[in-house]
Amino acid sequence: MDNFVVSARKYRPQNFNTVVGQSHITTTLKNAILNNHLAHAFLFCGPRGVGKTTCARILAKTINCTKITKDGEACNECDSCVSFEKGASLNIHELDAASNNSVDDIRTLVEQVRFAPQAGKYKVYIVDEVHMLSASAFNAFLKTLEEPPPYAIFILATTEKHKILPTILSRCQIFDFRRINSNDTVAHLEEIVEKEKIKAEKNALQLIAQKSEGCMRDALSILDKIVSFSNGALTYANTLEHLNILDEAYYFKLLEYLTDQELTKAMLLYDEINQKGFEGDMVLYGFASFIRNLLVCKDPASAHLLESIEGWRDQYTTTAQKVSTAYLVSALNILNESEIQFKMARNKRLHVELALIKLNFLQQAIELSMEDGQVVKKKLVDTHYPIKTKRILPLGKMVVNEQAKLVIETAPVSTQKPAAPITSTTTKAPTVSTLATSETAASITSTSTESGNKKNLLAALQQKYGSQYKIEEVKESIPLNREALQQCWDEYTQYLEKSLKHSSAGTFKLAQLNIEDEVHFTVTVSALTAQKFVEQERMNFMEKVWEQFQNRAIQFSILVDAGEKEDVPLHLKLNSKQKFERIAEQYPLVNELKTRLNLEIFY
Repeated sequence: MDNFVVSARKYRPQNFNTVVGQSHITTTLKNAILNNHLAHAFLFCGPRGVGKTTCARILAKTINCTKITKDGEACNECDSCVSFEKGASLNIHELDAASNNSVDDIRTLVEQVRFAPQAGKYKVYIVDEVHMLSASAFNAFLKTLEEPPPYAIFILATTEKHKILPTILSRCQIFDFRRINSNDTVAHLEEIVEKEKIKAEKNALQLIAQKSEGCMRDALSILDKIVSFSNGALTYANTLEHLNILDEAYYFKLLEYLTDQELTKAMLLYDEINQKGFEGDMVLYGFASFIRNLLVCKDPASAHLLESIEGWRDQYTTTAQKVSTAYLVSALNILNESEIQFKMARNKRLHVELALIKLNFLQQAIELSMEDGQVVKKKLVDTHYPIKTKRILPLGKMVVNEQAKLVIETAPVSTQKPAAPITSTTTKAPTVSTLATSETAASITSTSTESGNKKNLLAALQQKYGSQYKIEEVKESIPLNREALQQCWDEYTQYLEKSLKHSSAGTFKLAQLNIEDEVHFTVTVSALTAQKFVEQERMNFMEKVWEQFQNRAIQFSILVDAGEKEDVPLHLKLNSKQKFERIAEQYPLVNELKTRLNLEIFY
């Protein structure tokens, strides 16, 4: 039985014309060979599996060929080509820098360069994965790479160009390899299955090309696995099963359910997908790619960017015209964020289901944010606009009976001054208290003077609740005056003295009161510490004022008189370190205790 050779080795290109998808490089190399304009050092960089090492070997074989064709290709018949095919050529040396990355390995290579080739024109040194060399090895290689003998040519290959020192890059002729597109990959796979006499559907080959992501070596490896799995017959179904790819029919069906807001069917479909063994992140990634394909199909000019097999192209175009662009862009954003946060989610399934719920109601959210059929966009402005706020009065001491409810059906608008809230009390019945703002309280106390047909609110309440509660009319507010306010202030000062709050009482005695308007007055104190004492008693004092003047709209501000400087005690001025130093100065034994015990003080 013959030994099996994988397709990646069996069908490795042997000349420049058979290299797939790198015509911009192969053409340049052939012209350089024909015109005898070869550089002494090449750097082939690009993704994995795109032909870097293959092109290096073809170049090494071609420049030593004695019968180069007119197209710049090797003849494959001369002694040099034959020895190369057998792997017995002494003019070509390959070094794997991933495992030979030390200074000694490079020194050994440099010593070999000194010897001229026994047969042939050039000695070619191919260094693969050159980015794995250490910094010392790079430095040891610099001089030889800059001025090699005329018969020595270096070909360096790497997948990570950014890791190579700039001094190396400046000494090489750089060739950037690109990913192989799907069409070139499919064409190459069709040639191979034809030579191997394998039955393969084109949709299956397109799936393999899409899965390989531009890497020909991966595509050939996948082909070998599926051929073994399917016993030599590649179909779309068994390729999907082997590659663990979710059929795009599921995505079309899922999008239909979400746009129709049929959440139950969407959740059941996801459960079916989950039962087949597909992880949540794979569903999010696949659905995001599906939405992206729909988005590029919205415009015929970008339809060639569609990454899918040919069988689905017509359905993509038809579906893209039915779904709005706003929905696709918003859905793509939701899926992208969900995919990023998937790893941090503890309940993976719930995380995916939450994304589906958002997508289900996304169309509704877009419609709410549209005006005249256009999506409203938020704009940044240069100017700043203030936020309108409304002052909220503090709550008083109120007793609310949960069994009683006071329903105010109608209240005519009044223009009277602010009044206190209505408070209904009774000796035997439950107590009902309501808190209202100035306008509401005024509305309750007002009577219907403009319309004679409407009943007085107080009369309506007495008629409805008179048997259960004692309804009293709200008293009108008393105008704020200096004498009454000072009397209330003095009474509260006496209360503080009885409560043994001497510091606060002393502050209240020295404070000065000034009335600013009908509902506002100021309290002037001499220092910031006095301001804090007044602030502590604000709420209790305001309860007295509101009760005195029957008006909860009254407020006051505290002003600090900067004319006199506050005499702050010395212990309040010093920080922790200064306090310790002052104590140690007064009591030297404290400092001696710290020194003897080797204590550390954290200030």
